[in-house]
Amino acid sequence: MDTFYIKGGNTLNGSVFIPSAKNALLPILAGSIMCDGKVYIKNCSKFSDVKYMIKILEELGAKTNYEQNDLVIDSSKAKKFYVPEEYTKKVRSSIFMLGPLITRFGFAKVAYPGGCNIGTRPIDLHIKGLKALNVKIEEKHGYIYCDARNITAGEVHLDFPSVGATENIIMASVLTKGITRIYNAAKEPEIEDLQNFINAMGGKVKGAGTSTIEIEGVKKLHDVYYAPMSDRIISGTYLIACAATGGKIELTNAISEHNTALISKLKQSGCKVSVKSDKIILEASHKLKSIPKIETLPYPGFPTDLQSQMLTLQTISKGTSVIIENLFETRFKIYTELTKMGANIIIKDRMALIHGVKNLFGASVTAPDLRSGAGLVIAGLCADGYTIINDIYHIDRGYLKIEEDLQKLGAEIKRE
Repeated sequence: MDTFYIKGGNTLNGSVFIPSAKNALLPILAGSIMCDGKVYIKNCSKFSDVKYMIKILEELGAKTNYEQNDLVIDSSKAKKFYVPEEYTKKVRSSIFMLGPLITRFGFAKVAYPGGCNIGTRPIDLHIKGLKALNVKIEEKHGYIYCDARNITAGEVHLDFPSVGATENIIMASVLTKGITRIYNAAKEPEIEDLQNFINAMGGKVKGAGTSTIEIEGVKKLHDVYYAPMSDRIISGTYLIACAATGGKIELTNAISEHNTALISKLKQSGCKVSVKSDKIILEASHKLKSIPKIETLPYPGFPTDLQSQMLTLQTISKGTSVIIENLFETRFKIYTELTKMGANIIIKDRMALIHGVKNLFGASVTAPDLRSGAGLVIAGLCADGYTIINDIYHIDRGYLKIEEDLQKLGAEIKRE
């Protein structure tokens, strides 16, 4: 397996382009099966998770190919509604196939999904929401069986604003006669992007970005050429990396409104941040102050997907910080690896107490999951000496050759 070798101590300076968002692409790819024509996705980033989702589409009978950076999906000959375990165990977002398969075929059979082990992420909200639409569901032998021949429009009240459940229910309702409403829906920008994608195919979805989403069923979807949103988590990771190392970076094709919670925290710590159109510029010229309290929350609160990276920043900031993780109970796996590098962290249940140290030092560490891996890259960039990061396949799930972007900014990092 590939490994990162990082020599710490360099500041980051320069400009980097932010690609299309993994968490927007995955439900869009799943939703492409609802259209029995062609879907063109502009600048479809080749994350490893995206590659697995493409394999799932091909397993279902869709034809896919890249035309330069644009992905073309032709689902006209798709006939299967069964997603086998060999694919679902690789990517948790395979659960997004339930709604689109129900819409396209009236049936779905999907093995329980895999992905990063960052805590229990139950799919009961997905199942409860689909049952509210009169979908018959059985769970047996490690599979979820859905019979949607009698699906009806209705009202779904989510007990928690789950992103995946919100997206699945939207897609299950697209061709269902009548109006379906989702209450306490997740508000993440990726859901608004899915709404825009569906509407570009002729769907009628409104309210994404608010707590109530309304879907009016249509008879058919048509071909579409769509450009997904840029990746707010990659943007946030690079902003935190510059904050940790010092320097000045400019992110292009970045949407600042999607990272207001992070930008507010970085300003609080002493960074200078400015926004110009689709650019975010950050400058960090001195040791930062710790942020007393960081608490992960559903959007527009501080994102759990940036918690590990921000935890890393707090290990070298001046003062003491408390981080509370409200979404995933085992998302502090980076703790063990950071302590190898000299970090002073105490973990209690879903809370981390971080006392800033003068410096981290290089060590051999292992990425336990995607976002922890990104946090370890940041740690390596600002540590004294050399850092080796193993199991970087986790990082590739959500970053496009992160080492090349960081090299452009002046980091000494290589993949071997």
